[in-house]
Amino acid sequence: MVMEYNFILAHYNYWAVMLLMAVGFYVVVSRGNLIKKIVGLNMFQVSVFMLYISIGKVTDGTAPILTGKTEVFSNPLPHVLILTAIVVGVATTAIGLALAVRIHESYGTIEEDEILVIDRTLEQQDARAQ
Repeated sequence: MVMEYNFILAHYNYWAVMLLMAVGFYVVVSRGNLIKKIVGLNMFQVSVFMLYISIGKVTDGTAPILTGKTEVFSNPLPHVLILTAIVVGVATTAIGLALAVRIHESYGTIEEDEILVIDRTLEQQDARAQ
């Protein structure tokens, strides 16, 4: 029993990532509000960032600068990739929010179900007009 408890504590970063990923996915799937879906996608995205950053950290690792001594280095590649992913994530979020604003201007709502009902009604009106 103690071994299982130590395993859970030793891998707390993975548990945090899984919890955040599950919550983000749940928000995306269960909510009909477009803004809430964007927030859920951001939560999911942050969980992936946390996963890569925690994997890239080496215990007692230093920055990969050659000093001539024998040292353990941390890999900087995951951190660099995540910096790029953060920039892309911010841009994607901005586009998603801009689309939500345009959808609200066009339909008067950002609820997915109401938008689908309005679309069906408009399609039926177009079909009758022809």
